[in-house]
Order: sequence, then structure tokens, then C-alpha cells
Amino acid sequence: MDWFVNTDAATMSPLGLFLQADWVVKAVMIGLLLASIWTWGIIFSLRGRIAKARKAADRFERDYRKSDDIDAFHRLHGDEDHPVARVFAAGVTEWRRSTGGRSLDKEGTRERLATTMGAAVALEIDRLSDRLNILATVGSVAPFVGLFGTVWGIMRSFTAIASEQNTSLAVVAPGIAEALFATAIGLFAAIPAVIAYNRFSHGINKVEARLNRFADGFHATLSRQLDGGVGGGTAPAQKSLL
Repeated sequence: MDWFVNTDAATMSPLGLFLQADWVVKAVMIGLLLASIWTWGIIFSLRGRIAKARKAADRFERDYRKSDDIDAFHRLHGDEDHPVARVFAAGVTEWRRSTGGRSLDKEGTRERLATTMGAAVALEIDRLSDRLNILATVGSVAPFVGLFGTVWGIMRSFTAIASEQNTSLAVVAPGIAEALFATAIGLFAAIPAVIAYNRFSHGINKVEARLNRFADGFHATLSRQLDGGVGGGTAPAQKSLL
């Protein structure tokens, strides 16, 4: 702990390297540290959001398979606040609108159902992936920002050599160490961001595929009901979905 808070740059302590750095390099370090904190906040937020969506989908689909009456199931679960429930509610709402009139356009109803649920899936994925682009930005930009701080610090070290006319390692080493510390902070911010971006992108893609499977299955059930000639705004009973 004493090493970490030591203010002497020669000890290679993080605090010492920061305090002895040029103001430009300090600004770079502070910006990268703030980006790292922001990144970890997004990581914990997305992790909880995706896990919550998966658990809610497991429960919702399990209860849905047990239901014999979609209308009754919709009254009980249609207002739940998670992606699968909102896709389901969008499908039921469009079904009622399309079949509630005197005339029934089967092909038009099928197209509207597919469009409505597809749009609902896209909206849910947009909500779920909110701020994912920030991880991509930090992961790609942070190393270059750190490199900028490194280049600036090394330039400062060479300036010190020229002004003191001394090439001793003791003269240039602190400045070079401060400069390289900026690159290290850039990597510290970028590496978790890149790993998290790839991991969460994969998780969101799986959620999207799951929502699309649910929407396709629900659309198939409603389409079969159309072939059976049922309308009047009442969703059909189901047992074979999914």
C-alpha cells in the first residue's frame, strides 16, 4: 500500500507517476480512469439487464406452454415488464385489431402480425443493447488516447535531455515511465471494454434469436387459427407453440 501512494516517481508508484506527469499526460490519465469507471458501470448494468431478461423469458415461456387460453394468459401476464411479454402483447394487440372487423383479410393479417412482432423484437433489442456502443468506443479508442499521452510524455523527456544536455538514464527515466503509465491506463480501460462488448454482443444475439423464435411460433399459431376461420378479436387456445 505504501508503494501505491508513494509520491516519488522514481519508486514507479502509480500515484507518484501521476503527480510527476505533465499536465497533458495527467489529463489523459484522468480521462482514461473516468472512462474505465464508466465502462465498469455499464458492464454491471448490462450484465444484470441480460440476466433479468433471460430469467423472465424462462418463466414466461414455461407458464405460456402450460396455458390453454391465450386471452386468459394475456390478462394475467400481458402487462409484465420484460422483452418476451412485450413481444407477446404486441402480437395479441395486432391480432385483435386485425380480426375485430366484419371482414377478415387472412394474408393481410399474417403480414401485419409478422411486421408488428418483428418491430417489437427490434425495439426490445435496441433497449437491451443501450450503451453497448460505448463499450465498443472505449475499447477501440482508449489505447490510442493512452498512446497519445505516451508520445507526449516521451517528447517531454527528450526536451529535458536537450535542456540539461544530459543523456543519463536518471534524467529521462521518470518522464518515460510517466509516459508509458498513460498507455498502461489506456489498456486497463480498453481490455475489459472489449471483452465485455464481445460477451454482451453474444448474449444479446442469443436473446434476439429467442425472441424471434417466440414470435415465429406465436405467429404460426395465430396463422393456423386464421386457417380455421376464427376471428372476432379473440386469440386462440394453443398447446403446440414452441
